[in-house]
Amino acid sequence: MQLITSVSGIRGVVGETLTPHLAADAAAAFATFIGRGLIVVGRDSRQSGDMVKSAVVSGLLACGCDVVDVGVCATPTTAMMVTRHKAAGGVMITASHNPKPWNGIKFFGAEGCAPPKPLAEKILGVLAARDFRFVPTEKVGRLACDETAVTQHVEAVLKTVDAAAIRKRRFRVVLDSINGGGAVGGRQLLEALGCDVVHVNGEPNGDFAHTPEPTADNLVDLTRQTREAGAAAGFAQDPDADRLAIVDETGRYIGEEYTLVLAARQVLNRRRGNVAVNLSTSRMIDDLVARYDGCAVYRSAVGEANVVEVMKRENCIFGGEGNGGVIDPRIVYVRDSLISMALVLQLLADEARPLSQVVADLPSYASVKQKFECSPDRTAKILAAVRKAFADEKTSDVDGLRIDWPDGWVHIRGSNTEPIMRVIAEARDEDRARALCVRVRAVADAVG
Repeated sequence: MQLITSVSGIRGVVGETLTPHLAADAAAAFATFIGRGLIVVGRDSRQSGDMVKSAVVSGLLACGCDVVDVGVCATPTTAMMVTRHKAAGGVMITASHNPKPWNGIKFFGAEGCAPPKPLAEKILGVLAARDFRFVPTEKVGRLACDETAVTQHVEAVLKTVDAAAIRKRRFRVVLDSINGGGAVGGRQLLEALGCDVVHVNGEPNGDFAHTPEPTADNLVDLTRQTREAGAAAGFAQDPDADRLAIVDETGRYIGEEYTLVLAARQVLNRRRGNVAVNLSTSRMIDDLVARYDGCAVYRSAVGEANVVEVMKRENCIFGGEGNGGVIDPRIVYVRDSLISMALVLQLLADEARPLSQVVADLPSYASVKQKFECSPDRTAKILAAVRKAFADEKTSDVDGLRIDWPDGWVHIRGSNTEPIMRVIAEARDEDRARALCVRVRAVADAVG
């Protein structure tokens, strides 16, 4: 299994491609790039987290950086604490939705967001060259701990919504935290919002109760639990709690794409401004934003750092990705399941009707998402073949290849975080979306 290095950081299988030596070297590369200063370090709940974190902290200290350890928490919590501590940067130990054997290292700059691609490549360049700037003993950094990070994150989210109005509704909510890094913060937030919380898989011990990615196939239990509990909604976090999937009160999985659209509706109902999303995000967001005068949608390559770059450039008040990742710059320029939950509950409080009815008023598309194992070399060959096969159609090669037709689109690209290729198709009905996906997959599958 190869080590995955990209704008999203570094991921590998613990004990194989991700070793203590690699983790320490990666941290030393980051510290060398940053220069001396304070670095915030957090981790999700993976069982390998302490090992990887210890190696990362060693690499940072050895290059003269002081470190604040914020413990087990969500990725956006660590990112937010970078700005709270006025740190030079941050490191999150997580492999997000990858399976248990994986772990990873994600870097943040001083603004609490992932570095854009050119800077990420410079960090990886230092790592590849092993050009580390270790310091003598009298300049080695010092380690401190901050146990308030989760509470500070929750308090920041509460300030962005009308918490009193949400508390009056006393929503019953089922929360599946997959025993991940967002378990403590997720429950703390919902209880602060006056919710009756049915918390499943709520121990941050890294024992993932189901396949980590919050897709329909992996959340069958949540759909049943939400229906049986008579809950207003079911929320599912991924292991590092930067993504959120939602189940409505009938027990229907409404999809990760709706997380972004529902949150955007709540934000734009109260404030007008531009929105940024990636190329793989549903056209629902375009249709929704078109309802608000003076607002526009801007699209980026896939990857949080790419979306954030466009958000800053176009002065966007909101952004995210269709994988359930909401970015609200009032909290931090990182995808955040906590602000997602708060915004959705605010929307339900404001509209005073069931989630299924709110969703029914939104634009509707059918999407098909597929993935298959693929090496980087084969990825390039497949993209060339697909580009040639659809040369007469409207395409964008900002990230992989997106092909647009009047009634649908397909986006095919290599993943930033796994040795796989993703194919996403969307159309007004599922049959058309599947047909578009089949056309593109036929070209890809023919490539040796």
